[in-house]
Amino acid sequence: MAGYVIHLAVAEAYIEKHPEDINDYNKFIEGVIFPDNVSDKSITHYGEKSSKVNLKWFLEENEIKDDYNKGYFLHLVTDYIFYNKLLECFSKDIYNDYDILNQRLQEKFKVKIPESIKKSIFYKEGETKILEIESIIKFIDEVSNYKLSDIKESVFKNDKYWLGYRKLRKI
Repeated sequence: MAGYVIHLAVAEAYIEKHPEDINDYNKFIEGVIFPDNVSDKSITHYGEKSSKVNLKWFLEENEIKDDYNKGYFLHLVTDYIFYNKLLECFSKDIYNDYDILNQRLQEKFKVKIPESIKKSIFYKEGETKILEIESIIKFIDEVSNYKLSDIKESVFKNDKYWLGYRKLRKI
């Protein structure tokens, strides 16, 4: 899973680029954070684990008409792209990288941390080992460019971009 601040940065950038798509900011943000705010992420990520998000399964069971489900779907799209298009390898060092990147991403994308997850956000100094700030900023920008309704349409047309999984090297 991408870290909370990455998900919230994607959400803020999405709202900025598609303001007509979101009516209730708070419901949208609730949807964005919900899938990672539970103990069993396989249930909320519609797959065996959060790195194997099944977007089609989510869409078959949920409409993305209300802002909560739009946020939830954006979360799943973010994780799908994060694992299948961005990351090349996985290591537990990624969690430390999130903590190192959080402050910079929060400032750049004007991320507001919801009260319900404040105790789960950490800030550290240092050098990242897996993620680079430039690639994460580019990732956030690219993911937020997609329109959710267009992704839905592509998923139902069985576009392979949205349906395949890539195995990550573990280090």
